[in-house]
Amino acid sequence: MPNTMLSFKHLLRPVLGGEERKSWCLLLLRKMMNGCNLVDNDSAVAGGVEDMYGEDIATMGQPVTPWTVSVASGYTLMRDPRHNKGVAFTERERDAHYLRGLLPPIVLSQELQEKRIMHMLRQYKVPLQRYMAMMDLQERNERLFYKLLIDNVEELLPVVYTPTVGEACQKYGSIFRRPQGLYISLKEKGKILEVLKNWPERSVQVIVVTDGERILGLGDLGCQGMGIPVGKLSLYTALGGVRPSACLPITIDVGTNNEKLLNDEFYIGLRQRRATGQEYAELLHEFMSAVKQNYGEKVLIQFEDFANHNAFELLARYSSSHLVFNDDIQGTASVVLAGLLAALKLLGGTLADHRFLFLGAGEAGTGIAELIALEMSKQTGNPIEENRKKIWLVDSKVLRISSKKRLDLLSKLAYLCLPFLTVMNLNRMAGVDCRLSEVVEAMASINEKPLIMALSNPTSQAECTGEEAYTWSEGRAIFASGSPFDPFEYDGKVFVPGQANNAYIFPGFGLGVIMSGAIRVHEDMLLAASEALAAQVTGEHFKKGLIYPPFSDIRKISANIAAKVAAKAYELGLASHLPQPEDLVKYAENCMYSPVYRTYR
Repeated sequence: MPNTMLSFKHLLRPVLGGEERKSWCLLLLRKMMNGCNLVDNDSAVAGGVEDMYGEDIATMGQPVTPWTVSVASGYTLMRDPRHNKGVAFTERERDAHYLRGLLPPIVLSQELQEKRIMHMLRQYKVPLQRYMAMMDLQERNERLFYKLLIDNVEELLPVVYTPTVGEACQKYGSIFRRPQGLYISLKEKGKILEVLKNWPERSVQVIVVTDGERILGLGDLGCQGMGIPVGKLSLYTALGGVRPSACLPITIDVGTNNEKLLNDEFYIGLRQRRATGQEYAELLHEFMSAVKQNYGEKVLIQFEDFANHNAFELLARYSSSHLVFNDDIQGTASVVLAGLLAALKLLGGTLADHRFLFLGAGEAGTGIAELIALEMSKQTGNPIEENRKKIWLVDSKVLRISSKKRLDLLSKLAYLCLPFLTVMNLNRMAGVDCRLSEVVEAMASINEKPLIMALSNPTSQAECTGEEAYTWSEGRAIFASGSPFDPFEYDGKVFVPGQANNAYIFPGFGLGVIMSGAIRVHEDMLLAASEALAAQVTGEHFKKGLIYPPFSDIRKISANIAAKVAAKAYELGLASHLPQPEDLVKYAENCMYSPVYRTYR
């Protein structure tokens, strides 16, 4: 008997009624007797468990049926977010699936539904209200949610991702309605594999996991950090085309050191101080082992918003045994390197011709610095140790010295490390804007186009605004930030701040890893992603002072990044989906999930 990869005990849990469970048993046995696995390995690139009604393998023009068992009413169908179409169900579908009378008589197209919801969203004045409205939509009509996000990405990206997701995490206990991922706490120690089996999807291909200790620039938000994995995976689907059923958000709750949350009656996590040391390490090791056992070696595990000490340790410990990726270290590095490579067309010279100054030496800063050094080595052939000498990182200790000494030091470094400056994790409330202005002014005094990147998220935590960077540099800075800023007029010219956002990289990177069947992440794959993104910045973008392409083209951008990442995986011998497709860009586009409504029989 073939391996079904699912146990009877788990499949037949009492989540179905008696008659429905009998139907499911018969269907399962029929599949087994026919020699079929429940997991469709041939269509694994698209993601998700093979649908018994064939949606994963059917073309967009083929009708499908949304049922695996017989039902007496369409009421359940309307509450299934994956298959619900709301008032877009046709007359024929309403008759075939017991929906007659459960909906108003009007039949609206998906496009008209989209127009109506955008009109509603624009009425909200508070960003968090838009966020909650989008989450509600995702929970009741998955395809409409993604259609909306894809078609209006520049307007809605700040709603479902940074900066609004930061506020959502801060208030997650108050706005929590229903779980959108898995919560694994210290209570589940010794039972994590069993917890993973509670997730309804079997062919998970991407996991985004956080322990909530360093959410954006907001600090320790504990269990309420779940908004980050949920938001990231929404972008994996919308921007990278990874099927929603293949995505799993996870929060590991080991407690929080945030006193405000511990005293908040609405806090949803463990009310205890953070576990550390051996207790923390053992829980994480059990989690990593359980993931590999349950989902196999090719599931991509993306670490998100772990504190520095844990982020580096986890990446170092598991990069040789698991398919792991840290977005804060590697994703940020890749997107910043892409901006640098593009900016060279404006600045002139090669990477090795410049010096680099980082105000902040955390996981993002060190990750960026190392990837820059690697790219220099690739271009020049010089040892990486030589390239590291061209990079200066200033940590928080420098920021604690006396004001005069600090200004003198930073100004001298600004002259040494021109024309690039990246800043992160500096406290604006301590007057960083004043200190930073000195550095930018020093850079601008001897550089025609100083390149400034303020990377901390959300917007409230950005080290400087676009307006400040343009003003301090007298309108000559090339500026990009982690969160979006509005256009700014200076001296009669309108400047459009660029966005050095990880969303340019991780969705396409993840798609490339998945479609190639990569078993490990190699640093050359990160370089390939950076080079692919930089190559898509055109002359028209440069004229506007932009070093990143617009998000309106993000699916095309992601397909090109995925193709380059996959090509590198094949070149390095890390790909397992053989043979290699002839046209990887076209293959990537064909793999992408489409949110267009399906026709039901």
